[in-house]
Amino acid sequence: MGSSTKSESRCYSSTYRLEFSGNPVYEEGECSLDLRVPVAEPTKIINVASVPQRSPFRYPGGKTWLVPYVRRWLCGQSPPVEELIEPFAGGGIVGLTAAFERLAKRVTLVEIDPDIAAVWRAILGGDSQWLAEKITAFKLTAQSVRSILCTQPRCNKERAFATILRNRVQRGGILAPGAGLLKKGENGRGIGSRWYPNTLARRILNIAEIKDRITFIEGDGLQYMSRQSHRARVVHFIDPPYTVAARRLYRYSEIDHARLFRVTKGLAGDFLMTYDDTSEVRELAGKFSFETKTVAMKNTHHAKMRELLIGRNLAWMLGPLNSGATSHEFEPQTLQGSLGLPQ
Repeated sequence: MGSSTKSESRCYSSTYRLEFSGNPVYEEGECSLDLRVPVAEPTKIINVASVPQRSPFRYPGGKTWLVPYVRRWLCGQSPPVEELIEPFAGGGIVGLTAAFERLAKRVTLVEIDPDIAAVWRAILGGDSQWLAEKITAFKLTAQSVRSILCTQPRCNKERAFATILRNRVQRGGILAPGAGLLKKGENGRGIGSRWYPNTLARRILNIAEIKDRITFIEGDGLQYMSRQSHRARVVHFIDPPYTVAARRLYRYSEIDHARLFRVTKGLAGDFLMTYDDTSEVRELAGKFSFETKTVAMKNTHHAKMRELLIGRNLAWMLGPLNSGATSHEFEPQTLQGSLGLPQ
């Protein structure tokens, strides 16, 4: 599959294909792990089931549905992105996508929650093999789950395992205090309905393979943004705890939203921000002269939802996906057969 020199310099050798029928179509990306990359018409509702699941977290408020938009945003940057910073990383799907598909030369994930931080430190800091083996060897029962969750971890890797387990057996993947364990679960499968050990192990090891492209920082994302605000070739993907449901979903949910908008206004590089669509958020966006656009998505239960994208200039979202695009090549032919995705 050919691509121009200009394409390679702008998009770090990721390739995409457009499919107007709305059916999920997959193109083989030129990333180091030879993963399959889904492509969708961004004007249509994005179904998260059609996008590669790269994160080990089942994260409330996760942004898997946004991946096709993120690809389009990052590939449209000129000059190419030196670094993508995700200051409220959580499950890190946007940063992981950028790293796997080489949409930025480097990715920095920042997370303040010490339990989530333990997982990223384990994966990126040399304990990925131990964590993957621990997950595949664990015999999940209600009793074994309670034993792990009620025991104080002795080290970071044990804390990482307990966090992944909690994320997978509690309702909605919620890690905030008070979240209960699954009862009926998916399709009546109970507490183990979201526990896919081989899948989780594979995702963890895949991330470890590209750890040289990712930096993890445990700390306050807003403070980190302030320190990096002068860097013109750095872009930020900003997905803060939302104004409505954050307290129920996250342990570290308190944030000064007005201050976040002020800091974002001062960024030298570009940014893309996501928020719940509320009058408060729209008022802040207007105050700082940011553009907003409502986007539709489907969650894994096929429920249609809407969220707000915010940026300085969202013109890249308008028109067909390949309208004016010079950063990568679109292949007109149809793929034969069915291509599988890592789950």
